[in-house]
Amino acid sequence: MISLLLAVEGLAYYIGREKPISSVERADLGKIIKRNRDIKKRIDMLAPDGRYIVVDTARSLLSLKKGEKVILQAVISSGNGSILRDPNGARQWVFDTPRGEFEVKGKVRGPVWIKPDWAFIEEGEDIPKNWKARIEEGVLGDYALAFGNGYFIHGTLYTRLLGRNVTHGCIRVGNKELESIYNLVKVGTKIYIF
Repeated sequence: MISLLLAVEGLAYYIGREKPISSVERADLGKIIKRNRDIKKRIDMLAPDGRYIVVDTARSLLSLKKGEKVILQAVISSGNGSILRDPNGARQWVFDTPRGEFEVKGKVRGPVWIKPDWAFIEEGEDIPKNWKARIEEGVLGDYALAFGNGYFIHGTLYTRLLGRNVTHGCIRVGNKELESIYNLVKVGTKIYIF
């Protein structure tokens, strides 16, 4: 039994030892390297022309890119994924950041938040009849980039929460970084969120 174990161990050592790369293996390695270059070229061709924004919600990271070059990166906060139900049972909201391909639909300086019904329900307050009671200034920072369905990339009062999934679906960015992003993108700039 011991001799069998020693034989297996010896065989494993012989098979596992480092060997010089043979000419066949070297040719295969060359093919792999060429194939990787071809794939990289294809990926590079898929990148949009001009600047674009990539939001990695898992890493809480926004990257402003041009081709493969990163122009700017910023820590962000995105949707927390929680569900809020209307006490009347008629409605519910899922606070998640949408994933997919979007574009900057609008740029706003000094954005004003017009609080939706869920904001009052979440705070246990009555939903106001007067629309002026819905207006809240200053909470979205100095700049906002609209990307559809009421979602924005905007500034924040809560910079200590950047890097955490705490929003109702919008993407919060530090105010200095957002000012740079705001000045570097235009309406129509692509946004990729995953």
